[in-house]
Amino acid sequence: MRAKLSWLVVLALFYSLISLGQKQYQRIPEKTRILFLLDGSGSMLGKWEGTTRMGAAKRLLSQLVDSLRSDSRVELALRVYGHQFHRRLQNCKDTKLEVGFRQNNHDVIIRKLRELTPQGTTPISYSLQELEKDFPNDDAYRNIVIIITDGLESCDGDPCAVSRVLQKKRIFLRPFVIGLGMNKSFDEQFNCLGRFFDAANIQDFHRVLNNTLEQTLKQTTVSVELLDINDAPKETDVNVTFMNRVTGQSAFEFVHYRDRLGRPDSVIVDAVLLYDVIANTIPPVTKRNVLLKGGQHNIVSLKTPQGSLQLNQRNFSEYGGPVQVLVRKPGQPGVIHIQRVTETEKYLTGSYDLEILTLPRIRKKVGIEQNQVTRLEIPAPGVLNINTNVPGYGTLFVLHADGTQKWLLNLSGKTRETMGIQPGDYKLVFRAENAKGSKFTEIYSFVIKSGSTKNINLFGQ
Repeated sequence: MRAKLSWLVVLALFYSLISLGQKQYQRIPEKTRILFLLDGSGSMLGKWEGTTRMGAAKRLLSQLVDSLRSDSRVELALRVYGHQFHRRLQNCKDTKLEVGFRQNNHDVIIRKLRELTPQGTTPISYSLQELEKDFPNDDAYRNIVIIITDGLESCDGDPCAVSRVLQKKRIFLRPFVIGLGMNKSFDEQFNCLGRFFDAANIQDFHRVLNNTLEQTLKQTTVSVELLDINDAPKETDVNVTFMNRVTGQSAFEFVHYRDRLGRPDSVIVDAVLLYDVIANTIPPVTKRNVLLKGGQHNIVSLKTPQGSLQLNQRNFSEYGGPVQVLVRKPGQPGVIHIQRVTETEKYLTGSYDLEILTLPRIRKKVGIEQNQVTRLEIPAPGVLNINTNVPGYGTLFVLHADGTQKWLLNLSGKTRETMGIQPGDYKLVFRAENAKGSKFTEIYSFVIKSGSTKNINLFGQ
């Protein structure tokens, strides 16, 4: 019985590991939940083209809700703030989910809109925190927030910070913020919260509401053009990442493809998000703040001209395997790539500094040209054997043609050392551990040749 249970545990673990390694398909959920966060503060009673801002919001929002009746892929909800307590009370928790998500609740939302009376303050931050609980936990839906307001946060909260946190937690995508008859100077303060639309008049408000639906519900495609040195879209086979600009998380990722006619393929993406589009070349190329037009085909172009660098070295096994090469851009800090000898790697065209981790290290400058292979042959190493009859202290120097020297390494103190080393002129300075004075220091100059072995025997060896 115990053996049978053990096998069941093993099988369960095996299948769980298989499930962890399954393919991830990048699909936009077919269903969408839209939550309207409506400003019910006292300022919404302000006059606006023969009505009030709240009057216009009620009418146009009701029309929008009514137009979505036939779309079974969409669920709606309504949260309102600033409508339950008078503004003199400055109630900064005045927010309520008036109608939750469910199918066919359009009449309930429209009826609730008719009943609303603006009177309170503007707790946008707290309302955003509360709506985290409004969205059911269901990966089959995209979660959208449309904020309709005529004023800024009035409760010392930070709506932008709250919005970023909830987007990173994947509670909702980047919100839409519709400002009703607001001051242009408010744009910057709302852009950090979400995508801001300034509705200067009722006609603008109507247009903006429709635009948000197009961005949210209509299929959006994009092609990425990877341009060569002549601005022709001929580069391909590069990993491309659509990075969520707000959260820093990858939203879509694919390996670029061109068909036999040279055309890049189209990819379905979410037009709600703001993207940094990254071509993962070496080094990467990024186009920031890419905003796609919903319901349309979009083209994003990145300049990515590439050539190749091929590194070769005979007898690299003397180093225990292919030597690593650190690749840097001139004048820039940090290593952009580590390439091994025997490998060929693509880079953007331009100049690069190489640091080849041989002994001693070799520094080279190389240039990469469009569709060309730059080949670098690294001299083959030799082998250095150092034998002593006693432990001691030793230092190895590189000798230059002008008579100068450079420290290379300190010996480990063992009586036998073997190392791969590049061809060149060297000097070994050694004193035995038990020697009674510096006058017993030995100095030995020698030459290393590619593919040859040099034996140095000290103290009678």
